[in-house]
Amino acid sequence: MFLKAEPLTSAAFLPYGEVIECPRIPGRTYFEDALANLRPKARPSISLTVKQPLTALPLRSTTMERHEFSSQSFIPQEGGRWLAIVAPHAAEARGGAANTPMPDMARARAFLARPDQGVTYGANVWHHPFTVLDREARFVIVMWKDGTKGDEEFVEVPEFSVEIPDAL
Repeated sequence: MFLKAEPLTSAAFLPYGEVIECPRIPGRTYFEDALANLRPKARPSISLTVKQPLTALPLRSTTMERHEFSSQSFIPQEGGRWLAIVAPHAAEARGGAANTPMPDMARARAFLARPDQGVTYGANVWHHPFTVLDREARFVIVMWKDGTKGDEEFVEVPEFSVEIPDAL
């Protein structure tokens, strides 16, 4: 399966969360709409990450993740473009005793974020692990954790690729 990256915009990303962009004028901008904590004992978690860029395009992957009870924000500090890949829930969970919920990769979307854009993935939103493109990147990550397996879940999906159009 091939996904074609599209520009990250607030309107296009709205079903999955909120786009975080640096204000263009002096002052403060709040980003609160997608922040979510669905567990009373969870605590806020702030971490810093440094990621190396992909070594080859297109991106090929078989992994998606979600944070069922927490939003997760990626706030850029320094870097280049990066990918935000999301998918809605599949109509049916994977069979077996676990009855594991799965992403619907046939309806997945890939967004190309500018260096000054971040996102907050809503709670329970399937997304691909953080992927940077142009150069090493530094981001602040904000989420809620309670130390249980509900903090994060990774699943294997059929292989997919993400292409970045030359025009982007």
